[in-house]
Amino acid sequence: MQAGKKITKTIIHMESLSFSEILSSGEGRVQKAKLIAEKIRAAGNYAWVGLYDVKDKEISLISYGGKSEPAFTTFPKDKGLNGRAVIKKETIVVNDIEKDEDYLLTFCKTQSEVIVPVYDKNANAVGTIDVEGESKNVFTEKDVAFLEECAKQINALWT
Repeated sequence: MQAGKKITKTIIHMESLSFSEILSSGEGRVQKAKLIAEKIRAAGNYAWVGLYDVKDKEISLISYGGKSEPAFTTFPKDKGLNGRAVIKKETIVVNDIEKDEDYLLTFCKTQSEVIVPVYDKNANAVGTIDVEGESKNVFTEKDVAFLEECAKQINALWT
């Protein structure tokens, strides 16, 4: 039953979640990213959500919602699950990080991770949404659809 509750919650929030107030606020970019990450984290009941910049040679954390800063805040553009999502231009879901060679340690309790690229108007990956789960097999197709919709709504953070 617990999983059913999470999916229902995600569907409800996917239909009503909006970031326009945050994006149009007078806050600075880092604070906007923090507010967006926290809003996504709360809506999906996720352990941790980070928003990253994709630069020419590296990927770096803008801000996050959750307990603490990750072990690595900057890493090469072609490394980790973020790098794979950017290179392949697709959402990456790993529901057991121990079985994935590209996983870069973020938190000791992480068991699952989803990376969703954020695209500019030319379909270039300019950022990512990184979502951590503390159990194996926590992410579903509903989570992916929800997070991909969030990515579309927040791409103005990178323009």
